[in-house]
Amino acid sequence: RAGPWGVCEETTILHGGFLLAARLTQPRPLRELRKADWPRVGPPITDALGEIGARCPSPLQHSLWKKEAVAIVWAKVLLPGPPAASLDQGWKEDGFFSVSRMIPDVNHTVLFELVKALGAPRLFVQLLLALPQDVHRGELEHLVEYIASETSPSDVGFFLDVWWEVMKHKEGQEDATVSTFSTLIRQHGCESSLDDGLQPPKRFKGDPGSLNDPPAATSLLTVLIEGLKQTYRSIALPRVRCYALANLVELLSVFSELEPEGSPLPVAEYLDKVSSVVSLWTSDTESQFHHRRLDEKVKEAERSMSLLSTAKLSREELFVGLEFLCSLLHAWGEELQGTLNSSEELCYESYRLLDVLTTFGKNLVCFSETRGLDEDETRIVLELTQITKGFLKEISTSLKSKDLDTSLVSSVAMTIIEQKLDRHVEMCSIFASEKTWPFSKDWVDCLVKSKALFQKPELVLKLLETLVNFAMSRQDKDGRELQMQVTKAIVECYTELLLTDKNKVISGVLASWGGPGLSLNLQVVMEGFQEDLNVTFNQITKSVSDEGLTRAVASVARLMLLYPEATVKQVCNLAVVNLGAHQFLAQILCSFPALSFLETHDDPGRPHSLVVRCLEEAVWGRLSTAREEEQFLEFLAFLMQPSSAAPLVSSVEVTKAFVLPYLKSDSAQIELSLQILNKVLGIQSCSEEHWIKSCHPFPLLLSLCKLLDGYTKYWHQPRDQLFPSLESKDLVLNILCQLCEVVRPETAPSPELWVQSLAWLHRKVASLDWTVGLRLKKLYGDHFKNEVPATLFEICTLPEDEWTSQPLPAYGPGSGLLAWMECCCVSTALRETMLTLLTVNVDNPEEVNLFSKGFLVALIQVFPWCSHSEWKRLTHVVENLLQRQVLHVPYTLEYVQYMPLLNLRPFACYLQFSVLFLRGFQLLCSSSCSTWLPAEAWLHVVQLYCGSLMDLLGSVKSAAGPPSHPAEDRTSMQEVSFICIQMFCHVLHVAAMLPDKGCSEPLVVVALEILSQYETFSSADTSPSNTLRRANERHFLESITDNVSDKALRGTLLQKLSKLGA
Repeated sequence: RAGPWGVCEETTILHGGFLLAARLTQPRPLRELRKADWPRVGPPITDALGEIGARCPSPLQHSLWKKEAVAIVWAKVLLPGPPAASLDQGWKEDGFFSVSRMIPDVNHTVLFELVKALGAPRLFVQLLLALPQDVHRGELEHLVEYIASETSPSDVGFFLDVWWEVMKHKEGQEDATVSTFSTLIRQHGCESSLDDGLQPPKRFKGDPGSLNDPPAATSLLTVLIEGLKQTYRSIALPRVRCYALANLVELLSVFSELEPEGSPLPVAEYLDKVSSVVSLWTSDTESQFHHRRLDEKVKEAERSMSLLSTAKLSREELFVGLEFLCSLLHAWGEELQGTLNSSEELCYESYRLLDVLTTFGKNLVCFSETRGLDEDETRIVLELTQITKGFLKEISTSLKSKDLDTSLVSSVAMTIIEQKLDRHVEMCSIFASEKTWPFSKDWVDCLVKSKALFQKPELVLKLLETLVNFAMSRQDKDGRELQMQVTKAIVECYTELLLTDKNKVISGVLASWGGPGLSLNLQVVMEGFQEDLNVTFNQITKSVSDEGLTRAVASVARLMLLYPEATVKQVCNLAVVNLGAHQFLAQILCSFPALSFLETHDDPGRPHSLVVRCLEEAVWGRLSTAREEEQFLEFLAFLMQPSSAAPLVSSVEVTKAFVLPYLKSDSAQIELSLQILNKVLGIQSCSEEHWIKSCHPFPLLLSLCKLLDGYTKYWHQPRDQLFPSLESKDLVLNILCQLCEVVRPETAPSPELWVQSLAWLHRKVASLDWTVGLRLKKLYGDHFKNEVPATLFEICTLPEDEWTSQPLPAYGPGSGLLAWMECCCVSTALRETMLTLLTVNVDNPEEVNLFSKGFLVALIQVFPWCSHSEWKRLTHVVENLLQRQVLHVPYTLEYVQYMPLLNLRPFACYLQFSVLFLRGFQLLCSSSCSTWLPAEAWLHVVQLYCGSLMDLLGSVKSAAGPPSHPAEDRTSMQEVSFICIQMFCHVLHVAAMLPDKGCSEPLVVVALEILSQYETFSSADTSPSNTLRRANERHFLESITDNVSDKALRGTLLQKLSKLGA
């Protein structure tokens, strides 16, 4: 078959039909056929098309051939045969040439009757509107002229069908036949010969027409109205009158300025209308759609519901149409009312008329109110409004409101979804939420087949709600199987969502069913869930990596949908027990901002965080090792301040859950709570108002103050009483300092309340150790002075506008230096103040001696209760006083065999420091103080001492410079070696005095470090006498070490000494 319309078996059959028809018309040619002759002439043509249809393998193929046959005949009407001179060229170049020569010349009568016989108004309109703009009006006028002459009922029906199809037509849906037809007419339109005596259609020369001509689409509408004017007297049947009126009303409503600019029908109303149309076609045996399949009926009903106004009537044309409608309603209205009210059922045409008239009446009211109408226009609109209203009023309400079969409505909706027809996306929402449809076989099949359409968070949520409602009402075996099937489909829809949309679904699940999620009412979710949970997280924890995060989040998202609470608890538990996995697991959890959900439970006024509750129930109170506590702390910190996501838990929630209830000295979790509070305070507050305001800041401050007060009696607390370790004291001090920074007057609701709160705290703190109040100075500001023992004024010149004394029985005469030293421990700033205000007359030897002795006594009184930071402040005080030569510490050569001929002046301070420590231990270990400290206190004291010695050793190294440089000053190497020997001897002396052997480990570490430094510096000495000196020093060190009573300490040190110089 050459070309689109080449000669083939089908065209040969068609050719035969036309030849037979041509014989029947003889002696007149087919091109002169009259309407009355068609019943005699037409059968051979229609029989030929019937034979072609019988040979087509499918209804679709038959439909295509009908369209092709009409296109060929129409082309033959518009393009009569070419002149004989062009025959030789035509068969080579013209694709239509061969078929054209097979069909005799025909006229519009053949075309129109053929289309009528085929019952194909839609394909006629498709071909009509594919014609050039200057042609299709002429062709429609031909049709009107044809219908108006010798009008039969079939003529009227055909005309109204064509009208209706013109309004339903949508551009851009042309198939190959329509495109070929359009191209052919456009190519040959100007070449058609007029020699055959046929009159061409108006404006058929391809001329664009006059500039004053109306737009082509609009002119078609006026032709249709004109056609009804010419034929309405031939319309007698009520059904056809309804059809005609509905067409006219819809044309005037949609294709004019009457159509309001508004949103489309709500989808539920749209579904009802489509279902009503389908129902009417199904029950009406006279309808052309009665025998069609459901999907075909739905598609056709949708076409009739979505008219597109590609063109608008002018105001003048509109009012001509309105006047005509008015006259028709006057002529037909009363009879139609009676007919409609006497019938039990509506047909489609009468339903459509009532529907469009209802909308039309509303549009008229809106039109009259919003458009500027002149007197005549107002009269017409008002009259038509009254007629329409009166017509509808007389119609029985039972006809206008027919109850629809629920199963039909659901079937229509499912057809729209499965066929992806107009508004199928909106229809999914009704499908997912309609209570009476779900879980029929068709419903489940539709969901499974069309699940790609339900991949939206709002639809997934509606489906889940429907699923839960069904599960609560059906518990039998079949019901459970349906639940499983539907759950699987919904989870697959959910799995395909973006992470942000998954979070929307999780938010909805939590809002509806709380932490248990679907598991609350959906038992099938729990079957195999725990195993699935374990397997999923086993895989995740084995492949912790940034690359695996997306995959892990996707796996967890599914579990989070089914049972959020259990999934969060599993993450929390694994974050603590899986070494190093806590940050990865926190990243997974933070990928679900929906988990920031706040539960209300029995107290709607006090919502609680789901994640915090899961942490409390799954982890808190079960942390068994320091490593687990550390991972929990880091995990919690990440949840509060993730690197690239919104915080999952707030500082307030964490503080209220894990800090405030446990901030008591006898709480087992207090040290972890303090670490949490420290972490929380380190996180920057995002809002202008600090979160601490919501956490009862003043009671919190008081709790910390009470803890500090407890530390002043630390070594004398009952052994069976819980109390945080002394190592935590610095943490408490740091937290208190931070709180004093953030708790400002702005955090109080009013200035008056701020002052009242300060007074309350000051009153409460007054019963605690006096040093606690000093730590609140930043908070107190100018409201309260520093309150200190009166004896402090004896050794300091304190300004009375900032300082005031208080009578403390424990601070009798001579205790001023003790109070001064305790002040030095409070803060760096206060230490510097104390050093500045200290009054010691260095010109008075007796005063310096008394001060130095008193300093040593005060030092050992403060020493055991110091935290690491407080002790560092005190060592700085010692260093400062030694450098200023206010503190006198004589150095005796207890551990020297020979007089050292060295320059020790640059290192004098370090030697004095070491000796001061030794003297302190001599006093501390003396018989007068032997029962002063409990056994466990000595380890703390030794740790502080060893830490200071390490710092001292570092200072000596810094003062001497690196030993690896060539010895410009060889004596410095010897001096450092000498200092190391002295410090080593001091350490062994202290070790010998200690009452408990359990303190040797820190001493071993510092002694070995001293020996290592000694070896480094003595080896760097290149003087000639170095070898001899080192041998003598080694012998001396070994003899000293031999006298150590602790075997473990002695053995370790002798082993180290044996390797010196080896």
